[in-house]
Amino acid sequence: MEIVSFGDTCLRLRGREGVVAVDAFPRIVGPTGRGMTADIVTFSHIDGQSTLGLGSGTANGKGKRKGTARPDGHVIPTSLEPAFVLDAPGEYEVHQVLITGVRTFRDEQQGAERGNNTCFVFELDGLHVAHLGDLGHVLSDDEVGEVGTVDIVCVPIGGSLHAARAAEVVTQLGANVVVPMPLDSAAEPDEMARFLHEMSVQHSDPVPKLALTHSSLPTETTVVLLEARGRT
Repeated sequence: MEIVSFGDTCLRLRGREGVVAVDAFPRIVGPTGRGMTADIVTFSHIDGQSTLGLGSGTANGKGKRKGTARPDGHVIPTSLEPAFVLDAPGEYEVHQVLITGVRTFRDEQQGAERGNNTCFVFELDGLHVAHLGDLGHVLSDDEVGEVGTVDIVCVPIGGSLHAARAAEVVTQLGANVVVPMPLDSAAEPDEMARFLHEMSVQHSDPVPKLALTHSSLPTETTVVLLEARGRT
């Protein structure tokens, strides 16, 4: 299984069962998607920074495709239009990829300040990957139970989730591998350094991609920084 970052919370996960693009907002990958393709696209939250207009499509929370009227504001980059789109809590199986969406929030006020967020858990190549989106709070016991056991957790750094709380969320989920996702909107440039300090990481060079198998998972919690692919 391979994970590549495109910046912010946008990742591409590639496994034998399929390819997933997470939070492929046009402001990150451009209106054309820069050639990114995927079988599945998930959106953890509405992108308030997008200025490219409204998207389309709704299917009662069971999955969306561009082309039907959708009031939720998502914009699908053109290269990803054929993909199956999910943006709601629930349990799904798409292209043999098992996906669980867990309702959370982008702030500590139950979404009153910044709105809802969906944490998605993907099963690819026998690995469970939790993408926390723009999570803004420590998880409740119920939310931890819904997310379940994960091998890899992708956690936002910045926004409403400050470094110490991001580290607390990592501890709650007990993943073997941690992929920090620095938010472009983070007002504090040292937030990543603080997070690494919280995780007792002395030094870590960013890598172009993360490739893992179940047998290659580290036995101790390991933080992996990913380089964001350049934008055009």
